[in-house]
Amino acid sequence: MKVAILTTGGTFDKVYFDANSEYSIGDPCITAILDEGNVNSDYRIQSILKKDSLDITSKERQIIKNSVQECGEERIIIIHGTDTMVETAKSLEDIKDKTIVLTGAMQPARFKKTDAIFNSGFALAAVQILENGVYITMNGMVFRSDNVKKNIDLGKFETKD
Repeated sequence: MKVAILTTGGTFDKVYFDANSEYSIGDPCITAILDEGNVNSDYRIQSILKKDSLDITSKERQIIKNSVQECGEERIIIIHGTDTMVETAKSLEDIKDKTIVLTGAMQPARFKKTDAIFNSGFALAAVQILENGVYITMNGMVFRSDNVKKNIDLGKFETKD
């Protein structure tokens, strides 16, 4: 079962430039993460954006949606920034016959302390066993796109109920 992994940037792929004291989006880290984890699943990686999710426009959300629709694979992971991940997930809900899992990170993958590595593996496992639909997987939890919110104060995702 082949999985498409689409990257859009976000904190997951941020790079810190000390001279400027700022972050920017670097090249996708997912290839190195999966290689280091000795992952044997069949997957392909496609970078479609390199943006902080707060800067993703409705036009770019449509690019993400078009990329998902054009995928020959039925199982798709989207690496996405956490601030607008729910909004993007909701924009994909009318896509049928695909299992779509969005994941990201609260700390950049390049940092020693990061949730990106765990979230990557968890998303890869989840996309292979979940039924068709749109999901967010973060920090060991699976959420349906229609029942999730980001709790900014606690720095985690939770159900809306």
